[in-house]
Amino acid sequence: MKKIFLSIALVSLLASCKDDFLDIKEEGEIEASTFFTTQQDAMNGTNAIYSFLRSWENSAFPYQFVFGVPADDVIKGSNPGDASFINEYDNFTYTVSNEGVRGYWIGQWQAVNRANQVITKVPGISMDNDLKNRLVAEAKMLRAYFYFNLVRIYGGVPIFDGLQSNYNIPRNSVDEVYNFIISDLTAAAAVLPQSYGAADLGRVTKGGALGMLAKVYLYKKDWQRAYDVSNQVIGMGYNLDPDFNHLFRPAGEFGSESVFEVNCGCDPQLGQSAGSQYAEVQGVRNQFGWGFFTPSQALENAFEPGDIRKELTILRNGEITPEGDLIAMGDDQSVTTYNQKVYVPKALNNSSCGYGSIQNIRILRFAEILLINAEAANELGNTAAAVTNLNKVRNRAQLGVTTATTQTALRTAIWHERRVELALEGDRFVDLVRTGQAATVLAPYGFKAGKNELFPIPLDAMLESNGLFTQNPGY
Repeated sequence: MKKIFLSIALVSLLASCKDDFLDIKEEGEIEASTFFTTQQDAMNGTNAIYSFLRSWENSAFPYQFVFGVPADDVIKGSNPGDASFINEYDNFTYTVSNEGVRGYWIGQWQAVNRANQVITKVPGISMDNDLKNRLVAEAKMLRAYFYFNLVRIYGGVPIFDGLQSNYNIPRNSVDEVYNFIISDLTAAAAVLPQSYGAADLGRVTKGGALGMLAKVYLYKKDWQRAYDVSNQVIGMGYNLDPDFNHLFRPAGEFGSESVFEVNCGCDPQLGQSAGSQYAEVQGVRNQFGWGFFTPSQALENAFEPGDIRKELTILRNGEITPEGDLIAMGDDQSVTTYNQKVYVPKALNNSSCGYGSIQNIRILRFAEILLINAEAANELGNTAAAVTNLNKVRNRAQLGVTTATTQTALRTAIWHERRVELALEGDRFVDLVRTGQAATVLAPYGFKAGKNELFPIPLDAMLESNGLFTQNPGY
């Protein structure tokens, strides 16, 4: 029996080790055959899925390689000689052998495996039935999120619905993967509660599942369902945080705008593993962090005059933050602007862990729900609803109402609003692909239409598939 800590990547698609090596007992680990037997095991197994949300693969370098740098809003950052290989993602020269492409792939499969352990094993445990059903629903929503990441980055991938004996199967189609995601999110939304007590903040909710479902329908261009489901979320009591700066500071965590948010923290006994390096890798170089994945000039130019989000998104060397910190980077060869959304004030940072370990990761905010609703409404010809929800987001940014009135003009305005509202949050590249703008906007960076909409399936995954996988076009 393989151990619970083994990822799906190791036991299936990407395995390069012999079975006898995989069966070596690791100190402190529990075998899967004896693990899922108690209610506490069920909780611990589910919590292990959440821990991946904070992981290096899901929140730091590999994540930024595929969702961040390929966009026109993010540059490598740091100084020119530091990790220059990251430029491969900015100029679209990465290959099937690239470690970042491989790292993100492996990480998402590790997470899928953790979810499948819970979905398969927990139903057989003798425990509180309501809690059992809720934990399985949490695992299904999280599995849907990981598959949503995979399908947007790699296209169709194998569907593993629970644990199985044969993991060496062909890739499913994009539509099949999306239908699987929709099934998981629908099932999860039917069970999950709307909210939790303070001790369980960060666990996924009904609103989170429905919000993700609305976003999935947006990607599928199923406008009616995207509109209907986002309306459900709008009716659940969420609100925009009136203070855009407060929204991203620790005091704004799990506020009225939070739909799906990763709970991070710092436990000195566990060190960095208790939090994440999401903020550290992006923090002001040699003051707060490493200085990577920083705003581009193109992003600066995208903000309208008077948009308060510009200076609350872009942190500049020499400025004094609203919290009173002087930004003074320690590397005179570095870029001079950084992502302010990940900034943790000095007074709140816990020095027992890496910088910014306490910074929560906002995966889905109510502002995006409003923009999903606006985009879907516009495509359905409902101009009034589109304008209303677009203006709610603009008004929070202290901008006037949109001047767009036609469907075409509104479409452009909504796309623009997504860019500036969600700047540096990992949506720009996949939005450009989703909306068909990537070939035009990213052509100057080296983007090739018909190829770079997707990343390649990693070389070792291709080899281990024994010919069952077909590589993405152009690689």
